[in-house]
Amino acid sequence: MASINVSAYSDALVVLGTAGIVVPIVSRLGFSPVLGYLGAGALLGPLGLGSLVHALPVLSWFTVTDARDVSGIAELGVVFLLFLIGLELSLHRLLTMRRLVFGLGGLQVSITTVLLAGLAAYFGRNPSEAIILGACLSLSSTAIVLELLSNQERLPTALGRASFSVLLAQDLAVIPLLIFISLLAAGPAASVVATLEGTFLRAVIALAAIVLFGRVLMRPLFRLVATTRSRELFIAAVLFVIIAAGVTADTAGLSMALGAFVAGLLLAETEYRRAIEAAVGPFKGLLLGIFFFTVGMDIDVRELLAEPILVLVAVVGLVAVKALLVIGLGKLFRLSWPVAVEMGLLLGPGGEFAFVGIGTAAALSLIDSRLAAAALAVTSITMALTPVLSFLGRRFASHLRANGAAPAELAVRPAASRGHAIVVGYGRVGKVVCALLKEHGIAYIAADSDASTVTRDRREGHDVYYGDASDPEFLKICGLTEAAGVIITIHNHDLIDVVVEHVRELRTDILIVSRARDADHARHLYELGASDAVPETVEASLQLSEAALVGLGVPVGPVIASIHEKRDEIRRDLQDAARAAGLDKIHAVRAKALRRRLGIGL
Repeated sequence: MASINVSAYSDALVVLGTAGIVVPIVSRLGFSPVLGYLGAGALLGPLGLGSLVHALPVLSWFTVTDARDVSGIAELGVVFLLFLIGLELSLHRLLTMRRLVFGLGGLQVSITTVLLAGLAAYFGRNPSEAIILGACLSLSSTAIVLELLSNQERLPTALGRASFSVLLAQDLAVIPLLIFISLLAAGPAASVVATLEGTFLRAVIALAAIVLFGRVLMRPLFRLVATTRSRELFIAAVLFVIIAAGVTADTAGLSMALGAFVAGLLLAETEYRRAIEAAVGPFKGLLLGIFFFTVGMDIDVRELLAEPILVLVAVVGLVAVKALLVIGLGKLFRLSWPVAVEMGLLLGPGGEFAFVGIGTAAALSLIDSRLAAAALAVTSITMALTPVLSFLGRRFASHLRANGAAPAELAVRPAASRGHAIVVGYGRVGKVVCALLKEHGIAYIAADSDASTVTRDRREGHDVYYGDASDPEFLKICGLTEAAGVIITIHNHDLIDVVVEHVRELRTDILIVSRARDADHARHLYELGASDAVPETVEASLQLSEAALVGLGVPVGPVIASIHEKRDEIRRDLQDAARAAGLDKIHAVRAKALRRRLGIGL
């Protein structure tokens, strides 16, 4: 019988012991489990106590002596994380979030990379090293930030949406970064254009294969597995899809995480989304923990002790540069000061993908090994400081809100009412809607999240209240449980989606009439549960047609009748399209029944 690798088993025991013993103790003390994994990895890894195994052989049972024994499993943690992110997003939601993802997030990655690369070049690093360092250090920790916001139940808030958008943009930026590193590794003798063309072609083929499989075969596959009513087979099918998508992407020279992310996006469009999410949750948590353990193993305490002042300056400098830039961009994208400041401190630290990028570059001799070790040490310290920075961010945000809440007008809360309409947004559109409601004797409560405009409007005699309609508690304060309908007039498409989802979750029977950007957005809102969606582009075209027909001499009566008929026709088409997409109430009921049969996610 072949002998077993005892060293590999002992290393696995150390990691599992960390998950089963160390992390619960750390959590009991009130610290993030991520910090437990990072600290255990640094202490028990090859650069910690593991380096003393030759002097004290007994330590081999309590330390990891070879990082390769657990690195393969650890990489799956990031794969599962990106899969769940894709599962939470869906293609429709990604498109509706594109302003924050590709605008705010894209600018954050680009500008931070340029700034940090410029600093590295100023201190004598060559251009390739500077760019790799700048790009890797521009990234933040998706796992830590999302865990913190999730534990605080703040993902649906303005802070959660903005932070998630930036983190998603950073995760997507990892792909071109890894491609750039592979091009540098090809060397000057290789044709950069040919290499880039080959990489791009393989990437397109791989992603096309994943999308084709997802569109054509994923739903029939899960429908077939669901008929067995076996939870084990359902989980096996989920794992097969995740790993297969990841391996396909990896074969094409992309990251496994990207393949899993695309698979998650595709599965988010199916009725099996919630059941899948519940099935992979436990695997994701453990595998991601192992990943952070391996990240901790890359922390060289000797580097920290060799130049403590320099490391401290680098830590403070990295957080300060990134935080100030995020705050500035947040204000540019019209986020409030409390949200921008808290987001800046949350995203100021480095992230786990820095270890992937810098580690790969160091292995390919593109970065000096000592420089890579120092950069990773700085990154790990900033990651460990994330919970502390999050606490400081909440304190600063509370202080800013307290200072900004001085006008008494913002403290007014709506009185109890019944059978009223809730108008979300009190801009130009909202004011017209409220005026017509008042003219027809319909009671309403108007709400807006812009403190300055609410203060001004209330001082001018308008009956409007300050609050965030994406917060379910504020909706309840506005009397959602007793309201007859909700009218959404705001122009922020991401926020519209969130409000519609929350309202429909709290009240399945209430009327929801919402403003929409265009026909596609209106169809998406119907899928989310809106009773009626009014596309701006369609409505403008109808009004333009009405004015043109009347001006051309057509009688007003027939014109108005034809406009109403066309409007009803467009509404029916959009509602039918939403039903055809398989995301109406019938599929929601089927998904719930499926989860009940499988015993998942109840």
